[in-house]
Amino acid sequence: MLPALAFFSRLNQALPAGARYRLGLGAFVLLHLAALFVLFGTEDAVVPRLIFLLTWGLLNFSLVLVTRRPLPAAGVSLVLIVGLILLSRFKQDILIMSANFVDVMLIDADTISFLLTIFPGLRWPVAIGVAVGVPLLALLWWFDPIRIRMRTAASGAVLCLGALGAISFAVPMDREKAFEAADFVSQFARSGALALFDVATHGLLQSDSFARDRLPTAAPAACQPGQRLPHIVLVLDESSFDISAVSGVKVPPGYRNQFRSFDGEARTFLVEGAGGPTWYTEYNVLSGLSARSYGHFAEFVTRIAAGRVTRSLPNTLHNCGYRNYSVYPWLGAFLGARNFQKTLGIDHFYDAKDLKTRNVEPDEFYYAFAADLLKRDRAQGPMFIFTYLMANHFPWSFRYRDELAADWQDLGNGDVNGHRIDEYLRRQDMSAHDYKAFAARLKRDFPGEPFLIVRFGDHQPMFAKKIVEPGLDDTAIGRRIDAADPKYFTTYYAIDALNFTPADMSSAVSGLDAAYLPLVILEAAGVPLDASFAEQKKIFQRCNSLFYLCANGAEARRFNRLLIDAGMIKRL
Repeated sequence: MLPALAFFSRLNQALPAGARYRLGLGAFVLLHLAALFVLFGTEDAVVPRLIFLLTWGLLNFSLVLVTRRPLPAAGVSLVLIVGLILLSRFKQDILIMSANFVDVMLIDADTISFLLTIFPGLRWPVAIGVAVGVPLLALLWWFDPIRIRMRTAASGAVLCLGALGAISFAVPMDREKAFEAADFVSQFARSGALALFDVATHGLLQSDSFARDRLPTAAPAACQPGQRLPHIVLVLDESSFDISAVSGVKVPPGYRNQFRSFDGEARTFLVEGAGGPTWYTEYNVLSGLSARSYGHFAEFVTRIAAGRVTRSLPNTLHNCGYRNYSVYPWLGAFLGARNFQKTLGIDHFYDAKDLKTRNVEPDEFYYAFAADLLKRDRAQGPMFIFTYLMANHFPWSFRYRDELAADWQDLGNGDVNGHRIDEYLRRQDMSAHDYKAFAARLKRDFPGEPFLIVRFGDHQPMFAKKIVEPGLDDTAIGRRIDAADPKYFTTYYAIDALNFTPADMSSAVSGLDAAYLPLVILEAAGVPLDASFAEQKKIFQRCNSLFYLCANGAEARRFNRLLIDAGMIKRL
């Protein structure tokens, strides 16, 4: 017998039966009191607290079915609850969103790698927790004098699960709660009920069960022999939109010019994320598809699509000899970004490690890296470079890089939840200056080389939802966002052409749905459309530049089925 087990055995035999029972019962009560303490410390309303209690009951009854002992079941349940809260707080710090049931469903090597890279010291607390926790749980197992019948435990688990599901559907979550550091356990449990329902009814991706037609299987039209295609630079302009559209906000002279294209037009861009999820728009502009098609799984779209979705702008550009690059400002393991983009045809992926960055760099850094790539590799053929900008990332509660734009004068705008509108405008001004310098460098360093540059705002800044319609409370704002009110989803896109006249601008309309941006880029560059983009052009024309929101998602569901049948979407 192991020494620890032998020790527990002797201790168990030495205790009188009554003392052992009282000791076990006392530990059992303390664990449940600890759970109540956690409940009142983290859940802030009646319904979330009720869901916490049902979740606690479900965990305990389920574990009793395995162990037949309620004391270790309570111990493991408490560890799981506390671990979930810690994980949720971590996710709040990184993404300003609470942990979701799908986080656990999709945990993978990239997730673990990202955690350990961001928190390299995490290994020791985990190891110590395991070293201490396992013996304690063994001790609870050893001294537990209470037994619960399997039938009782099964009935309790079923009742808790049924009540949990019923409440989750009867009282929908306030979407704004996901951005608050509260209700961690109840939010997780509710998301679990919704996710399991979605998986059971339509899987991870919404699509028709069958389609009567098929995409043509013929190869796309070949690029014209000797055709000089432009280098394409796609710029994700972090958190940027024309804030002058918000009533009462003061902007500097000439502010709107930064949103204009080469033809003088200011075009609006309809994205799918409100105030934060860059990866929604990343999915839109690379795949040409809708993140909304994933329903409650949209938050995890890049992780789900990695290895499964191959229809994309980069893969189509390959047909005309393009080599594809991504300049990604964070770790490639974040939300599976590297695997996702590689699946879509990105040949060279540079993340923060490759860029040797630790902090948020000004836009000129990423533009310089893109220009250096062009200088190094342009002789091998046309290049597509997708670069991200970061200077205008949240928070706007402090003056970023004070030595830059030192002559900036605040305009007297107010703050929104601690975020300074004037600081937001200052960073936009810095971005506009850096973009002009980048365009000037391209003209200077690459005379005669054709360039198509497309910039877009990935989402509005997180504070914008508080000022777009002043006077609305969080519940009303959440309803507007759930209803896809365009006021909360409109940013901008702009097209510039250097030493080059765009081949076709017919799809470059104002009010463009983000999923159509690849179509606009292909047509402007003069790259022939493959069968999937030719079909999507028909949807564009039928739906007046809307995609998922057209016909309540029917067009997107049909298109997803066509791509599945064509082998461009797999295992979804």
